[in-house]
Amino acid sequence: MRELPQPATEAIQLVEVLRALADPVRLELVQRLAMTGEDSCNGLGGDLDVHQTTLSHHYRVLREAGVTLTTVQGRSRLVRLRRGDLDARFPGLLDSVLDGARSAVGD
Repeated sequence: MRELPQPATEAIQLVEVLRALADPVRLELVQRLAMTGEDSCNGLGGDLDVHQTTLSHHYRVLREAGVTLTTVQGRSRLVRLRRGDLDARFPGLLDSVLDGARSAVGD
């Protein structure tokens, strides 16, 4: 298994994380990851009304911002949240964003 390039924990920047989470599709992907733990790119966003190339772009933005970790396993790409790294850099941020997103859905 190999990991794709991503920032080290200490290099994760708040502005980049917030920019990545500001997009509704990316926020939905993060919410799904928070529930599943880890999933393949196709399994996670396969039912979203987004072209595959656009979905790939969203995964790249999340990875490059330090929100997710993507590993390559054969022909599959597995994605998971970097919850521990995000909590180390910005304690409570991810939980606050996910709680806010859940609340917004109920409005």
